[in-house]
Amino acid sequence: MRRFKHSRGFTLVELLVVIAIIGILVGLLLPAVQAAREAARRMSCSNNFKQIGIGIHNYHSAYKRIPAQGIGTVATPSQPRAWWQESAAGTGTLLVNNRRLSTLVGLLPFIEQQGLWDQISNPNATRTDGDPNAPIGTRAAPWAAMGPTPGAIQYLPWTFEIPTYRCPSDPGVGLPALGRTNYAACMGDSHYFTMWGPWNNQRDTRVQGRVRHAQAAHRGFYKPFDENGRFRDVLDGLSNTIAMGEIATDLGDSFISTSPPRDGRGLGGNLAVIRMVRDNPGTCDQFIDPDRPRYWLNGGDRLTHARGFKWADANQMFSGCFTILPPNDVYCGRHNSNHLSGTAPVSSRHTGGAHVLMADGAVIFMTDSVEAGSRNQGDVWLNGTGDRAPGNESPHGLWGALGTRASSETIQEQLNQ
Repeated sequence: MRRFKHSRGFTLVELLVVIAIIGILVGLLLPAVQAAREAARRMSCSNNFKQIGIGIHNYHSAYKRIPAQGIGTVATPSQPRAWWQESAAGTGTLLVNNRRLSTLVGLLPFIEQQGLWDQISNPNATRTDGDPNAPIGTRAAPWAAMGPTPGAIQYLPWTFEIPTYRCPSDPGVGLPALGRTNYAACMGDSHYFTMWGPWNNQRDTRVQGRVRHAQAAHRGFYKPFDENGRFRDVLDGLSNTIAMGEIATDLGDSFISTSPPRDGRGLGGNLAVIRMVRDNPGTCDQFIDPDRPRYWLNGGDRLTHARGFKWADANQMFSGCFTILPPNDVYCGRHNSNHLSGTAPVSSRHTGGAHVLMADGAVIFMTDSVEAGSRNQGDVWLNGTGDRAPGNESPHGLWGALGTRASSETIQEQLNQ
């Protein structure tokens, strides 16, 4: 009689042990895979910044100046004109952009975006809604060269997502934003009325006073609305001066770095809030959620006006930054149509810091713990005294010093690249 030997199978206990081992291996490997992916995204983010830096230097070589932050077409012929304005014509808010264009617009031909630049710098007959009967943006009535203000949602070029202007670590996409950016012009270490000048066409006393405030605050590599910025103006040295900073775009999640707090409205009117922030950048700390210190307790201020939402707009909310508070700190202030300002910090979706582009083209990852002085120390401003008087060294430590172009600070630290 033949006997058949049956092979022994897995017992339930053995199967559970194998599953447990596989689970442990996955648990060990998954964080490593995620870390490797983030490292690759961070490297890509840095490479984008390097391309922008090369673009700035090539622009300066071509025009002997840096691409302005706040430039474009105007309705009044007596206003100063930029090199790209000769083809602009007509009046009205849909035919001119009121000098609202950011430095990222002028850089387009220098970052291999000549096709998009051609669409912007020539009359354009396309609309996002494709309406052939619209009053503007058609073959019968095209947009003027250089386009309308950057908030015009029907102007197709302003809605484009430009890969070089996006950091892969930032998931933000789509409405309520137009084309987003993760890279912003550094305007120094003082925000008070920075976005007001010089507007040479406006001569009334009220505006003149605000322009003087703006001039006292124009301490960074970029001076808003100044078409004549040059490398030779950077007396602190190109390697010691931040040209641009990385910014996280808003996700509607009440992140403290991408939108001012909604509670800030209760502090007073627009100008009152800005003065509070000028004298104490940490004014908004009281609105942080104690259980989630990276988020506002009661939400951000305005959903449609948040960080990085319009790459073509020169307003500091969308494409500007300051070195007042360290990376990933609070955006304290209020956004409104008068171009008043706020702390507008450098920020990112990386862990522990954010990239900055130095004026010499180097890209450095600055940590959240960079020395930035006291967060309650006020800014330099026109009527400031002591260490807040115009022309003084930055009151915001090493971080503030890196944001100024000509304040004679001595940088002794070795910056990691």
